[in-house]
Amino acid sequence: MFGSGRDHGIFEIKKNEWKDNLLSLSDLLDNRKERILNTIRNSEELRRGAIERLEKARAHLQKVEIEADQFRVNGYSEILEQLENYKNETIYFEQQRAINQVRQRVFQQALQGALGTLNSSLNNELHLRTIRANIGLFGVMKEITD
Repeated sequence: MFGSGRDHGIFEIKKNEWKDNLLSLSDLLDNRKERILNTIRNSEELRRGAIERLEKARAHLQKVEIEADQFRVNGYSEILEQLENYKNETIYFEQQRAINQVRQRVFQQALQGALGTLNSSLNNELHLRTIRANIGLFGVMKEITD
């Protein structure tokens, strides 16, 4: 059927070569399969690690956002407090300035009124005596200061 014994021997050799090639290919595929499975396992471990780091980062971000919100609230409170202090200081300053202006006007009006009264009640001679007395006082003051 197959021909001669020699053909049968060649067929056996070819059969053995094919068998060996198939076994080598099978070994190669098994090794390749193991490497792929190891790569998948490593990828899964890396993915789990990345997820853990991501969750930690999210938790840290949430904590920082809460702290930032608290800082904003506290910072705004401090700013508002400073503004309130500046406002109160400005109001006090303006009140003191207004009080001083009123005092000056009242004093000026009182002096003008007193001068008016003095001028109207003094006659010329009394006026001259007052001027002489003032000149004398200025002379004494000048001597004291010299």
